Amino acid sequence: MVEHKFEKIIKVKTPPIMKTISTILVPYDYSPSAERALGYAVEFVASEEIKINLIYVSEKANKDKMRVTYDNLCEKYEGKLKVPMMWSLGWDGSVTDIIIEARQDKKADLIIMGTSGTAGGKEITQTSKLVKNANCPVLVIPEDSTTMKLKNISLVLGKNEIDRPNSLNTLLSISQRFDAKVHVLTVQNTPGTFGYSKSDQSNENMLMYHLENFYSEHTFIENPDIIEGIFSYANNHDIDMIVILRRNHAKNATPSEGLLTEELVLRTKIPVLTIE
Repeated sequence: MVEHKFEKIIKVKTPPIMKTISTILVPYDYSPSAERALGYAVEFVASEEIKINLIYVSEKANKDKMRVTYDNLCEKYEGKLKVPMMWSLGWDGSVTDIIIEARQDKKADLIIMGTSGTAGGKEITQTSKLVKNANCPVLVIPEDSTTMKLKNISLVLGKNEIDRPNSLNTLLSISQRFDAKVHVLTVQNTPGTFGYSKSDQSNENMLMYHLENFYSEHTFIENPDIIEGIFSYANNHDIDMIVILRRNHAKNATPSEGLLTEELVLRTKIPVLTIE
């Protein structure tokens, strides 16, 4: 694996206005992956005044079980949350559609959802469906991930220019809250020149502007398997979260709508933040 770094050369005096995270939606279905996602959300919120809304999707919900579960969860996390959790039920429509509608109704800035990955041989999960269709940031938490730590974040970029710079605001908000460094990564699966194209330079200027001093460096690596390249980099550089802009990537040198993101979500062992 060949690795190249693209050094920062421009300083920006005026940072962009950051949109903070005030409400988080957590899909909850009693499963171990949902439990892990909720635990991560509570740690993510810490002592901040951020709302956590749980959404349970079922046509045949046992409301008594839900009430008992909700009371137990509130008691479990009472000392860790400034704002009490809220609970809602959805049943009319697909799981993905209901979660997306709940996100809009609750005005959530972020969805945090658990995943068991490809367990059971599944190639598509409810989490991967949500990531593909949601029009807001989704933070995917693997069921077997460890306790939340956010010191090093890897932002994965493709060859295209970032077409929605404001989408970086969520990443900036997280970086500021946890004082985390953002290490930008581009995996190239075909031979070529690293870091000198017009798109690369445009992205570099935009990253320095929108991520301020939290932006660390841009690393370019060669690997015929993009997914393996991302995970190898994350493992070797102690990365705590992978971030991907869903519509700014190409796989196998051709644009692929959501395919790279879905594979990351299905195979990841660390949290993945997807941004529209």
